[in-house]
Amino acid sequence: MVYSPLALPSGSVLLDPFAEKALSQEDFSAAKARGLVALDCSWKKFKQISGLKKRHVYRALPYLIAANPTYYGRPTTLSTAEALAAALFIFGEKGLATDILGVFKWGPEFLELNREPLEAYAGASDSEEVVAIQSQFMPPEKSPQKKT
Repeated sequence: MVYSPLALPSGSVLLDPFAEKALSQEDFSAAKARGLVALDCSWKKFKQISGLKKRHVYRALPYLIAANPTYYGRPTTLSTAEALAAALFIFGEKGLATDILGVFKWGPEFLELNREPLEAYAGASDSEEVVAIQSQFMPPEKSPQKKT
């Protein structure tokens, strides 16, 4: 069944990889009151959805590694189920995250692969702290080689 994006509850927390603010515990009350939304669409098409910016709380997930068979091992390329489960885990809803991923053969691998960062993000109080923590889990940037 296809729903219109305009039918989503106003004020819900919408996972958006292009959002300027990272998801954190400070978003839990809005998600609990109005809902947590993960759209099952190509992120390339996500930008085309208009009219939602003013109605929702947009949040990006911090650095995590995909375990789904299409993008296994790739950072920040999560399936919708992985994204939703990660958000729930960060909110402290570990049982729900496990339940969602339990229907996928690779689901438990996602939680195991990301256990340490997820626990750290769940312990952060706000977006700034999540962003600071994620740098611990990201590979160091390759610095350009100087030509001699």
